[in-house]
Amino acid sequence: MFEDFHGNVEAQRVLAGMIASQRMPQTILLAGPEGIGKATLARRFAAAIVGHAEQIERDDLSLSANLDVIAEREKWTAEKRNEDPILFNTHADFVTFCPEGPLRQLSIPQMRELKARAQYGPLKGPRRVFLIDQIDRANEQAANSLLKTLEEPPPYLIIVATATNAYDLLPTIRSRSVPIYLTPLAKSEMAAFAAEKGLKDVERRVALAAGSPGLAMSLELAVYDKRRAQMLALLGASCGMLPWGDWAKTSEALNASRSEKLENHLKVLYLLLEDLLLIRCEARNATLRNFDIQRELEGLARVITFDWIQKAVRKTDELVDLLRRNIQKGIALDAMVLELRGRVQL
Repeated sequence: MFEDFHGNVEAQRVLAGMIASQRMPQTILLAGPEGIGKATLARRFAAAIVGHAEQIERDDLSLSANLDVIAEREKWTAEKRNEDPILFNTHADFVTFCPEGPLRQLSIPQMRELKARAQYGPLKGPRRVFLIDQIDRANEQAANSLLKTLEEPPPYLIIVATATNAYDLLPTIRSRSVPIYLTPLAKSEMAAFAAEKGLKDVERRVALAAGSPGLAMSLELAVYDKRRAQMLALLGASCGMLPWGDWAKTSEALNASRSEKLENHLKVLYLLLEDLLLIRCEARNATLRNFDIQRELEGLARVITFDWIQKAVRKTDELVDLLRRNIQKGIALDAMVLELRGRVQL
């Protein structure tokens, strides 16, 4: 129904029906896993409403030029970013607001800018569309600022927001949105996507992406493998298979790399823990996300317990919750290794 969009046919059908009937809610929430295509579908939806799809696609945040803009602004001071809130606006009636800064958050100045721009009517048609990408990255103050616009939006404005988890949002924002949930693509859909895009290392990409075409396409396997080796060292030291000295070298290298974000390593750690759980529980017909290192994972699984895995997941969850406080990744991971070493049962 929407050109060059794979999977989630029911979500496409719902949005296409809104357009056909001209009965569109003023706030739509697209929720689903990372890389599933939420922002892509939002842009396709907006193009069907305001036209000029080629302009709207220039605001795709995965494009290298836009990634460079976001990365460059990380070097700015918070004051400078607040004075010039980031947005992408190639099409006059389509505006994208996205997280930025070292902590990748939506800010109060951005939501104030959204409110100010909402007061201006469309220039080329009857409607304007605003995309708020990763609205679950808005802190409480920014979310409350946005709420004022959601309560009384102008009749010509449609706001499409995306979120990985809708329940990370304020209940008042959820209650003012029409939710549409996107689900991971089936293996057949992922295979069709990979074939169309001409992806290499398809088997690994599909396994690691777990139904998210955006992740399958954007995954840099060399970078992933480096992070995975570091997290394997963490797990090995945490369960007593490796001496502390081995982990200390890895931790020192992580600290020295300022460009590497802790969040990226924790995503890899979750995948490894998921595989360890599957091996430990002898799950039949389960496909490991990291099937290429199955023997190494089986070695780890032999010296840990289900309770240890559960504790490791909880510690990872705690670190994720602390990400917005800009914690030191080396210190945080060292503390995790020390705590888990005290709980392993050899």
